[in-house]
Amino acid sequence: MKEIELKLEGKISRLTNKTFKFDERIQEGWFSAVYFLKTREIVEKYQEDNIVTMQFFQKDHAVLCGTDEVIALLHTFADHPEQLEIKSLKDGDKISPFESVLTVTGPYQYFGYLEGIIDGILSRRTSVATNVYNVVKAAGDKPIIFMGDRDDHYTQQAGDGYAAFIGGSTAQATHAMNEWWGKKGMGTMPHALIQMFRGDIVTATEAYNETFPEDELMALVDYNNDVITDSLKVARAFKEELKAVRLDTSNTLVDKYFLRNQHVLGTFDPRGVNPELVFALREALDAEGFHYVKIVVSGGFNEERIREFEAKNVPVDMYGVGRNLLSVNYGFTGDNVLLNGTHSAKYGRKYRPNPRLEEVPYLGE
Repeated sequence: MKEIELKLEGKISRLTNKTFKFDERIQEGWFSAVYFLKTREIVEKYQEDNIVTMQFFQKDHAVLCGTDEVIALLHTFADHPEQLEIKSLKDGDKISPFESVLTVTGPYQYFGYLEGIIDGILSRRTSVATNVYNVVKAAGDKPIIFMGDRDDHYTQQAGDGYAAFIGGSTAQATHAMNEWWGKKGMGTMPHALIQMFRGDIVTATEAYNETFPEDELMALVDYNNDVITDSLKVARAFKEELKAVRLDTSNTLVDKYFLRNQHVLGTFDPRGVNPELVFALREALDAEGFHYVKIVVSGGFNEERIREFEAKNVPVDMYGVGRNLLSVNYGFTGDNVLLNGTHSAKYGRKYRPNPRLEEVPYLGE
């Protein structure tokens, strides 16, 4: 793997000193569409003196991410990168449909074969950043935990975790997700821990608390599908040491609370983590004086579901979101729009100068 440390002194990057790890086979064109490789060969043979401007854009309102990574890519794998003129917006910028976010000017054969890789970086990072931004906006001032590790390829965790940070999430599930912005992963207990104690939530929580006394104590309470009973058990056992309980009930299950209180059924879907269950949990905790215990929910949450909870004023203090943040919904396109300084783009496309673009200096070796 080839590594490059990116230092942009905050001008383009919101963060500095990120180390990107690239597969050296990029240099060989292994990850480039074959027609780009053939075009490079033809241009080198027949049109090597031409100077092109390649312009990158997408078609929606979004939160841009991936520009630092793209700059590092160009400075690592383009031929004669010191001869390229690169202009870019910065990670975290709000962008509009068809707005130019990046332009690269120079001989096509120096960098053209990287077009698809650039599109892919910007598409994935911007999608994650925008998805997270929309969820954070829906949740108001409530924190969002990015829990996408089990829905992502492990090699993408660092970049996706950084994109989630750019989108507004300040808590990530793994250390890798925090790698580019200098933090550590956070988390408490999975269902597997409670299983090791045969479903005894109090004993499992006690073991956790004794092992990690420096952590804020949060208990996972849906293992036995009886979140109110188990929440009260841990609250009574740990009192003010208990900071929060987390509900992660499967959307194929109905919590035992509703089996005991069937008179409340009939007007809502009782499966999974639903508003009525959270209201009942909050009421039960408050009735015994546990007002200070926060409620964290996870399991299938997305922007729409969070908006629904917030519109109903469901007493949730923090949301955990995973796979719904990883969908690639914002696709980028690179177009050659200038040839030797003259407008030259395919029909339906045109050069779109953007005064917000800032020139990026060559970083050197």
